[in-house]
Amino acid sequence: MPDILAKLNMPGSSITLRRATREDLPAIVGLLVNDPLGRTREAASGAYDFRPYETAFAAIDSDPAQVLVVATEGIDVVATMQLSFIPGLARRGALRAQVEAVRVAASHRSRGLGAAMFEWVIEEARRRGCPIVQLTTDKTRADAHRFYERLGFTASHDGYKLQL
Repeated sequence: MPDILAKLNMPGSSITLRRATREDLPAIVGLLVNDPLGRTREAASGAYDFRPYETAFAAIDSDPAQVLVVATEGIDVVATMQLSFIPGLARRGALRAQVEAVRVAASHRSRGLGAAMFEWVIEEARRRGCPIVQLTTDKTRADAHRFYERLGFTASHDGYKLQL
């Protein structure tokens, strides 16, 4: 039985947040691919080798500091995100909540689902004693930037990546 994290009462539908299971991988990968940036990062040819996803899922699922979340409506996965809890020495030994890979199905955007998911994230971070919730988002995602700012996030840092 999947680990239910929350029930979200959305206008016109009932959404369940739960830990992802191995069986959710095709739907999660579908959400990642059905994204302008994801089309270039994931299996763009349409031929998916799920072994890397299965390996990553096993690592995430076995780590208590990681929560791979799916939002479901009935049996359909309609959104996903990964929540990581990162211990550190900075900020007086603060535990940080890091949110990554947020994807909401096109059919469920602009209906309040993303905001409801982040309400859960913020409460879960508080419950675990995190003084900060952080995320990264690609510089080209202007709509996402506006969304995160509406939720109270601030663009406080520049991030850098080195492709290997």
